[in-house]
Amino acid sequence: MKHIVTIVALAFIITSCGNDKKQSVEDIISTNNLEKIREKKNQLDDQQQLISSQLKLLDAKIKALDPVEKIPLVTTFLAKEIVFNHYIELQGNVSTKQNLIIYPQFSGVLTQVLVKEGQTVSKGQLLAKIDDGGLSQQLAQLQIQADLAKTTFERQERLWNQKIGSEIQYLQAKSSYDAQSRAINQLKEQIDKTQVRAPFSGTIDDVITDQGSVVAPGQSPLFRIVNLNDMYIETDVPERYISDITSGKEVLVEFPILGKSLNSKVRQAGNFINPANRTFKIEVAVPNHNKEIKPNLTAKLKINDYTNKAAYLIPQSIISENAEGLQYVYTITNKNENKGTAKQAFVITGKTQGDFIEILSGLSHEDEIINEGARSIKDGQEIKILVLDNNN
Repeated sequence: MKHIVTIVALAFIITSCGNDKKQSVEDIISTNNLEKIREKKNQLDDQQQLISSQLKLLDAKIKALDPVEKIPLVTTFLAKEIVFNHYIELQGNVSTKQNLIIYPQFSGVLTQVLVKEGQTVSKGQLLAKIDDGGLSQQLAQLQIQADLAKTTFERQERLWNQKIGSEIQYLQAKSSYDAQSRAINQLKEQIDKTQVRAPFSGTIDDVITDQGSVVAPGQSPLFRIVNLNDMYIETDVPERYISDITSGKEVLVEFPILGKSLNSKVRQAGNFINPANRTFKIEVAVPNHNKEIKPNLTAKLKINDYTNKAAYLIPQSIISENAEGLQYVYTITNKNENKGTAKQAFVITGKTQGDFIEILSGLSHEDEIINEGARSIKDGQEIKILVLDNNN
């Protein structure tokens, strides 16, 4: 009865418009008659609403009569075992154990600077000289006295070996010679301190004090010397990873500023937990053959802390959770060509990596898992498979 009333109403509207059928919308607009224009608009609005409601009724009836229209459309993929490597991401700074500011060991005027910035030097190479304040002259005088003491001792020793002379004369000569030798050695050590030498091989990064300046031990920095061969990254790791991140673990090192990455390993893992932040320190060796990597450069570390050689990985977006907090996905059963039945499969999840999550239990090899459309279906519902993605 409801459908008959609707059809009659539609016929009435169409009939009522018949009188104006000869007049188009443009003709009515051209009359500039506000009442006629409003009347025409109302007629068209009524027609639009009625047609829209009729289309909805027709769509509903089609879905009720055609079973194919009721079946949800989904995409699926097959569960496959793969090697799953999980990584912890950290940040650290590049350091070198051979990055040193050289200070003088002697007070005086810096008479010579023998190197310049950027120069490569070898261990023990002379870098600068400091005025010795007359110590060289003192050494020359002591050397003369020492030579005399040596000659006297050697003669007295020969006589003593021949049982000539007294023992006291021999001992006095020996004591005098030993004292002179020690004095010369001490003075030479003092003079050696006036020569500034490289403590290790590297590059002079900065010449801090100019020639002619007065310098003093521990107060006047002279040079900064850096060796870029033995580089490493030091960072703090949360204590929960202390059993997973150990010496020898593989690390992917990325340098965002350089747009470069390299593979390395953890060369040292600390045994002390910092009570302030509950972390321990690790060192990652950094090969630096082309000298591009500099101290204090920021680096990102991806450390392999967990590996599962037979893991199932699925998108996190398809996992649902019921009222009891149990997680589940939908798999396909009773498959016939491109149709099947959705089955709820409860799973236990593990670690995540990006948009994917590890499934520890609940899935078997070659299970067909619903991907797109998983959120809009129910357990036991018939579904239609659009795409089976074997590369997921």
